[in-house]
Amino acid sequence: MTDPSEEAAYIEKLYQYGEQLNNAKDKSQNVSDYQGIIDAAKTSVKAKQLAAQLIPRFFKFFPDLSDHALYAHLDLVEEEELGVRVQAIRGLPLFCKDTPEHVGKIVDILVQILGSEEFVERDAVHKALMSLLRQDVKASLTALFKHIGSVEEPSTDDAIREKVINFVRDKVFPVKTELLKPQEEMERHITDLIKKSLEDVTGAEFRMFMDFLKSLSLFGDQAPPERMKELIGIIEGQADLDAQFNVSDADHVDRLISCLHIALPIVVGGAPSGKFLNYINKFILPVFDQLPEERKVDLLKSLAEFSPYTTPQDSRQILPSIVQLLKKYMPWKKSGEETNFTYVECLLYTFHHLAHKVPNATNSLCGYKIVTGQPSDRLGEDFSENFKDFTERLNNIEELTRATIKKLTQGMAEHNKSMAAAKTDEAKEKIKTQKQNTTTGLRTCNNILAMTKPLHAKTPSFIGDKIINLSWKETTKTKASSATTALGAKRPATAANGANNNALKKGRGAGSFQNQLVNRALEGLSSGGRGGGRGRGRGWGGRGRGRGRGY
Repeated sequence: MTDPSEEAAYIEKLYQYGEQLNNAKDKSQNVSDYQGIIDAAKTSVKAKQLAAQLIPRFFKFFPDLSDHALYAHLDLVEEEELGVRVQAIRGLPLFCKDTPEHVGKIVDILVQILGSEEFVERDAVHKALMSLLRQDVKASLTALFKHIGSVEEPSTDDAIREKVINFVRDKVFPVKTELLKPQEEMERHITDLIKKSLEDVTGAEFRMFMDFLKSLSLFGDQAPPERMKELIGIIEGQADLDAQFNVSDADHVDRLISCLHIALPIVVGGAPSGKFLNYINKFILPVFDQLPEERKVDLLKSLAEFSPYTTPQDSRQILPSIVQLLKKYMPWKKSGEETNFTYVECLLYTFHHLAHKVPNATNSLCGYKIVTGQPSDRLGEDFSENFKDFTERLNNIEELTRATIKKLTQGMAEHNKSMAAAKTDEAKEKIKTQKQNTTTGLRTCNNILAMTKPLHAKTPSFIGDKIINLSWKETTKTKASSATTALGAKRPATAANGANNNALKKGRGAGSFQNQLVNRALEGLSSGGRGGGRGRGRGWGGRGRGRGRGY
């Protein structure tokens, strides 16, 4: 323990050094004063706190002592006494105020103590990092993202990496407008840093970074088409669309479908989706039955939401696979197997939107007679058997759907009676969930009937707008709606089918998109209702490349 009289002498001497330096016209001549301040950093606690203020203040005037001064200050950062450490941390940004070449080194030092358990120390680190970002945003961001890493230069410490990501997410991203100046240059810089980091991230990290990129003006509403292509390219790279698909690779399946959902709002904004659709058509739809059950419904819902935004060329390529699946889930005759109405709704919606773009492609697939004047009409060939087969399937699914609507309607009446008799909040909440499932089930069935009805004609009309509101989407009421459901009630026109940024943030979290909702709604009313899928947002398994971080 330092003697009080000695401590007082150290403090007095430090004030003297500081005053002499303040008064000196050419401070660089007062080497002995600055050396005295550095030496005092090894004495008493109070002297160390004062030295922690004075060392960075006069640092720029003594380049020959820079290493000596910096090392002395770093010793203070590691001091046992909290007050000394906090004061030393607060002084770190001052080393870079007039000597920006030290920014990277100081950021590295601060990053090492981001995980401090002491709140006041952690707060000092956050403020010091923000001060550095305001001094030199480009160098500071570069130094921070170095600790997030990439495949070529992975982070050496996962705990530090997580702290840096949390800091960037919670402190940097919310003040991007203030920090990223000049705007275009710095938005491009942080985009490049993020793109490099995305080579090796978890699923949650990828979604977080993509949400941030989409919030930049660089990729805003006024951005040129090439910027949207850039975003889609990032997502396509994350989905490994150049890799051979292996249906047993659960990680790749999860990542692909999650990336498909993340890409949807960008596709709605006009970006091309062909690479995704071609990959799905080539590799995934042929092995659809081998996918995990919850991933099947995720895939079909995503395809349905994508379908209004496909190009005619992509529509022509994928339509045969959709028709093949549609026939599988719209059996030609009653088989006794449980009908998955959610699958049917998704496939019919996708079929309508694809066929609307290339109507004559349905001539050979479904036996229709649609004349466009192109050789692909194939009007000279006899596809009457295809038409008969497809029509029989439509008749069968309609019969099953009407029977299901009847059961669901009866079930809703029973739920209402049960709600009136329920005594506990738990029982009421359970019935409320059952009613919600039944409502969604009815929407699914009504959608099916609304979409099968126009398909009976030899020359059908395909739904190419959004008068059908998919059962899992929020209904938006508009005055312009005049479409009617199969039961005769007016159906509100749907909002744009593309998910917005809020939808992305929520993701398709566990339980938010139940698999086979119609079947769930029928539980207790008929035999065989299956459990629901987990939907998205449960994290993606090991990436199998780079550091192998979990998705």
